[in-house]
Amino acid sequence: MIISNRLGMTEAAETMLAQQNRLDQVANNIANVDTAGFRREKVTFWEMLYRANDNRQRVGKGMKPVTDQSSGPVKMTGNPLDVAIQGEGFFKIQTPGGVRYTRAGNFLLNEQGQLAMPGGNLVLGDGGAIVLGEGQVSIGRDGTIAQNGAVVGQLAVVSFADKAALEREGVNLFRLKEGGGGEEQSQGYEVQQGYVEQSNVQSILEMTAMIDLARDFESQQKAVRTLDDIDAMATQRVGKLTV
Repeated sequence: MIISNRLGMTEAAETMLAQQNRLDQVANNIANVDTAGFRREKVTFWEMLYRANDNRQRVGKGMKPVTDQSSGPVKMTGNPLDVAIQGEGFFKIQTPGGVRYTRAGNFLLNEQGQLAMPGGNLVLGDGGAIVLGEGQVSIGRDGTIAQNGAVVGQLAVVSFADKAALEREGVNLFRLKEGGGGEEQSQGYEVQQGYVEQSNVQSILEMTAMIDLARDFESQQKAVRTLDDIDAMATQRVGKLTV
């Protein structure tokens, strides 16, 4: 009885931990509902097979966080330095840690006249950093940037055969996992000037998930209390046994 209950306690505790992690994930999604280019996180569950040795893993304990790479809605801003990608692709960004990728196109000019993200990381073109001077900026559908009628660069838009090879680094940046393949020149995309892709988080769905998780967590708490009461009862009865 006690051994069985201990297994039940372990199962309940592990389930509560998984629900807490998922709850943190949902809360982060909701917090970034208005963050340009944000990609919501979710989890997948899979069955883990028994291993043929004494250190077996129980079935059904697989939980893997994944990023939903579906596109978010596009919002018109009128800012000539704002750009959104319609179709497949990511902007290339230069960071102190190396090249990263993003769908957030709310760009600006830094003090050196370089196109950059709000945090200061540089936006890369086909020839490196993009430097702009004074004058009207025009960005074509292929990402070509012209100023005062002269072409000054082209946004580097790349794609990946397997988006699962990308892992989140910060709110809006992704990096390529080691051994995850390489980037490719994106095809069939369009760049829209004066627009920004918004978060793909749907607040109503996330709030519903949060309520369901809170209820499930409470149910597991009740299960733990019930098993604890059963253990206490079994211990009292064993103490009353007579020879």
